[in-house]
Amino acid sequence: MPDRVDIALSIEDERWEASVADVEMLCERAARSALDAAHGQDPDWLPVGPVEMSVVLADNDTVQELNKNYRGKDKPTNVLSFALYADGGGEDAEGEWDEPEEQDDEAVDEADVEFLSPDDPVPVILGDVILAFETVEREAREQSKPFADHLTHLVTHGVLHLLGYDHIEDSEAEQMERLETQILSGLGIADPYAGRPEGSRAPDDPGGSAADDPGGEPPDPSP
Repeated sequence: MPDRVDIALSIEDERWEASVADVEMLCERAARSALDAAHGQDPDWLPVGPVEMSVVLADNDTVQELNKNYRGKDKPTNVLSFALYADGGGEDAEGEWDEPEEQDDEAVDEADVEFLSPDDPVPVILGDVILAFETVEREAREQSKPFADHLTHLVTHGVLHLLGYDHIEDSEAEQMERLETQILSGLGIADPYAGRPEGSRAPDDPGGSAADDPGGEPPDPSP
């Protein structure tokens, strides 16, 4: 179930908190709504055991550096998603846990036994969603959208990237946009794609997944 996913939020720029009341709750709600909707599409997608992901509220400089280093695009964008599990992330093709190698019992001390205990499994990391304040704020202003609504949309969009959704092909974009619209409607937010053709690669061609244009390994998932 999606409630097994631990969402770590990191606020790297204080302007987020100044611009959105209870921005932590907003991001948590958007991320969990995306996880719930994806679970409804495919109940067996999430791996067994604990799962972790992060949302990082950063700035243009941070996102531009990541965009340059990992996607070869030297400019900021609204949101970047670095998917780990959906791209393989240490799991096999079936998404199952690898069996640990057998060890000599005498060579394993008490601390190791506790760490390897099946009661305390190592979490699967879905990946990271990283947003740029200045770009998100500018887009919301130019599109005459409430800042909180635009942020909610971008967090939703970024989390769906972590779960394997994409918008490179028209059919993929249409599926992703329909799901985003459904999620946002459930949160009381108007269709952000109203008036645009389906599959228009919105929201305004965001940075999207690092896998769209890979330029290296994603950063450490810990914000």
